Amino acid sequence: MSVTLAAALREAVAALTAAGIAGPARDARRLLAHATGLAPERLLLDPDRPLAPAEALRLSAALAARAARQPVSQITGRRLFWGRSFAVTRDTLDPRPETECLVARALAQPFASVLDLGTGSGCILLTLLAERPDARGLGTDISAPALAVAAGNAAALGLGERAQFRRADWLKGLSGRFDLIVSNPPYLAEDEVAGLAPEVRDWEPRGALSPGGDGLDAYRAIALGAAAHLAEGGRLVLEIGPDQAAAVTALLLGAGFGDISVGPDLDGRDRTVLATR
Repeated sequence: MSVTLAAALREAVAALTAAGIAGPARDARRLLAHATGLAPERLLLDPDRPLAPAEALRLSAALAARAARQPVSQITGRRLFWGRSFAVTRDTLDPRPETECLVARALAQPFASVLDLGTGSGCILLTLLAERPDARGLGTDISAPALAVAAGNAAALGLGERAQFRRADWLKGLSGRFDLIVSNPPYLAEDEVAGLAPEVRDWEPRGALSPGGDGLDAYRAIALGAAAHLAEGGRLVLEIGPDQAAAVTALLLGAGFGDISVGPDLDGRDRTVLATR
């Protein structure tokens, strides 16, 4: 006997609750939507609609993956960021709402060219280009699989003509100058990794989370090289951990940057640093 959408949702919530998943109702709705191809808000418009056998199999597999603490975005393959849907995989960092604070600061002033260091899924670069139709940009990453995901997102969003991607270790081997450089680099200290939620620690790329040591190595590399790739008056906008503002500011001052300011996230924690060449 086929189970209905309403019953499937109830059973999914119960299964995730038993697995100790936080927010089981939210995740169950997203996974049921993924299994059926319906929008989450439409699931219960027809609560007595039976689940097809293939849909039931997809839902069962998705619930098992979530119970194993795989992030919902990796199970569905999609993540919303700044109102757009991006493909994500285990090779990319799952875009965070906090990173939208970086995008907001970057969009506060005009730019025609942008460099995104450690682009991952490409969500920062592609959002900036989508919001500024006359701009062009380059995204770099050390991970070839991540660059493939970013290029796919660019094509899906119709931005392939304005976005380029290149494999690089931060700024090594790059040429040219940009109006804007942005980055959400790995910034967790090595001793912070063990305390992360399993969804992050066990499923997201370690290199996108932590550079090891004190967590500041990426900022050191960017501070040393960014000025040579910024146009006069160009801006550097970095996402930071909430306790890193003083350390990152000191690195940028030491590299000759001026007009440095720290911006908060929606919880009031330090989240971005902006510096001007």
